[in-house]
Amino acid sequence: MIRYALSCANDHAFDSWFQSADAFDKLHAAAMVTCAVCGSPEVQKSIMAPRVRTSEAQPEKPLSAPASPAEQAVRELRKQLEANSENVGTNFATEARAMHDGSKPERSIYGEAKLEDAKALIEDGVPVVPLPFGPARKTN
Repeated sequence: MIRYALSCANDHAFDSWFQSADAFDKLHAAAMVTCAVCGSPEVQKSIMAPRVRTSEAQPEKPLSAPASPAEQAVRELRKQLEANSENVGTNFATEARAMHDGSKPERSIYGEAKLEDAKALIEDGVPVVPLPFGPARKTN
């Protein structure tokens, strides 16, 4: 794998990974490399400094540690939400509407909803808030 720093005709800078230098060349020739910001197919490689390891030992950061205070805040939000709410999964829109209409008792819930269902809830005055993270997925 090789990472290239790229830029488009609109001066947007972005990085992308490719299987090899030849793979980049083939995709670029077929106009299949596009700007990650504006979608322009006029993309070119930018000057990029190589990544060189130094002899100094860099302290390793565990992969599971938060990268920033914002990420830590999102993790804490998720932890509190999962501890104090019920995950209703893909039934979120139905459950939220039933609680709003009074046919089910009110409780703290979270889950998933299609975009059109979420918009309909908001238009009908059902108080919902999008979360800054997706559903937890089980791993092996």
